[in-house]
This record gives sequence, C-alpha cells and structure tokens, in this order.
Amino acid sequence: MNRIVRLPALAAALVAITVSVTGCDKLKARDQLNKGVEAFKAQKYEEAIRHFQEASKDDPTLPTAKQYLATALSQNVVPGLTTPDNLKTAQQAIDVFQEVLQEHPNDINSLKGIASLYYNTDKFNEARDWQKKVLAIDPKDPEAAYTVGAIDWTQAHQNILKILNPLGANDDGNGNVKIITKKVCPEVQEKNGSLVEEGLKYLTMAVDNRPGYDEAMQYLNLIYRRKADVDCGNDTAVKEDVAKAMEWTTKALGTRKENEAKKDKSGGGIQIDSNGGFK
Repeated sequence: MNRIVRLPALAAALVAITVSVTGCDKLKARDQLNKGVEAFKAQKYEEAIRHFQEASKDDPTLPTAKQYLATALSQNVVPGLTTPDNLKTAQQAIDVFQEVLQEHPNDINSLKGIASLYYNTDKFNEARDWQKKVLAIDPKDPEAAYTVGAIDWTQAHQNILKILNPLGANDDGNGNVKIITKKVCPEVQEKNGSLVEEGLKYLTMAVDNRPGYDEAMQYLNLIYRRKADVDCGNDTAVKEDVAKAMEWTTKALGTRKENEAKKDKSGGGIQIDSNGGFK
C-alpha cells in the first residue's frame, strides 16, 4: 500500500536516495512482470507465480502484478473439483483479486476472476452474485449476463433431475409432461420458477448486447426447455416453450457457423480477456 511519509528538510539527501531506490524497485518489478508473462505464455505457471509475487513485492502499487498473480494462481484450480486442496488454491487466488479490489473496487477483470473461481468450484450462488457486481458497473456486459443465465439453468436442471430421478425418469427436454403431474407440478414451479424467469432475463440481455452470441442462444434453448417444465398443466404454453427452444437452437447453430467463418486468428502478446483470464 502507498504510504506518505513526511520527512524534515535535513533529510533531503535521504529522500533523494529513497526516490532512487523506489525507481529501481519499480524497474525490477517491471522486469519480474515481463518474466512472469513469458513463463505464463509457456504454461510454466509455478514459475509465473514466483515472478508475479516478486513483482508485487518490488512494487506493491502495481495492480497489474497482483491481477496477473491471481490469474496465474487460478490456473492451478481444477474446474468442478471441490477437494479441500482445490478450494484452498481457489481461495488464494480470490484473496489476491480482493487485494486488487481494495485499491480499485471497480476493476472488472478482478470481479470476473472471482466469479470464475467460484463457478469453477461449484459455488454457483457466489459466482452469480459476483457477476451481478460486474453488471452493476457495466450493465451491457454480455459475458456477465450470459454467466448469470447459465448458472440459473444449471441449478434449474439440477433441481428437475432431483425431482425426476426418484420417479424413475430422465429429462426429456420437452416439458416432461408424462412425469410432471398435478401432484409434482407445484414442486417444480416452486424450485425452478424464479430461476427460469431470471435465466430468461439475463440470457436475453446477453444476446441483446451481443447479437452474435451463439453460446447465449444455445442456453436460451435450454432455459426454454426448463420453462416448459414450469408451465406444467398448461399444454399450450408448454408447446410454445418447446417451439421457442427449437427456434433458438436453429439460430444458435446458424450464428455459430457465421462466427466460425469470420473468425480471425489472433496471435502475439498477452492480455486479460473479458472473463478475467489470459489470452
């Protein structure tokens, strides 16, 4: 952290030395930062972590060093693994991102980095909350909106399987009309109603803010299939939901082909992408 020290006039020479040393430390920090970037690009993550730690030590005011350090630490997190060691590694990265946010509370990359770590360790509620913090700063961020919607679908899907599997059934993706009876319907609506409503809202937002977002379109297909469950007892609504799901599937496939056709190969350099990772 920055500290302002007031020194007497007689210490002018010491001030000059301090400034010189500080300048030297900043240069060392930059050198360590560059070495860390090269190590990261070579997928030598432990080496990259050491360089970024040194850079942060040499110049604590350099936010990029901590941001890169947290991102490098994130590479050691195994998605979907909730062992104590993996959770500890994720928390280390989260703690460093939090240090960046203490000085720069609106740093989008750090907010997304934390959200991603929570998502990768199956802490979906926390991941959704942090993506909403991103949207509070940038309401038009398509990735954040997409992730909120994807989490809503994931949880709704988990809920429907917990209802269907004990009944000896699997999800048919078309409203499960033969299984979701009048007796089961209220439970489905209670558990998934708000998730489906929010998922539709945010996935639509993602596509509105990025018209070529084929991943969000595919999730709109999926969330409409969960809406068909929630609309149990209303045959007309269920059919409309499934029809909309099919429409989004077709649109997603067409958009993906268009995106692949015009995709440019990028190369060189290192930067942090919109999800808080290196590219």
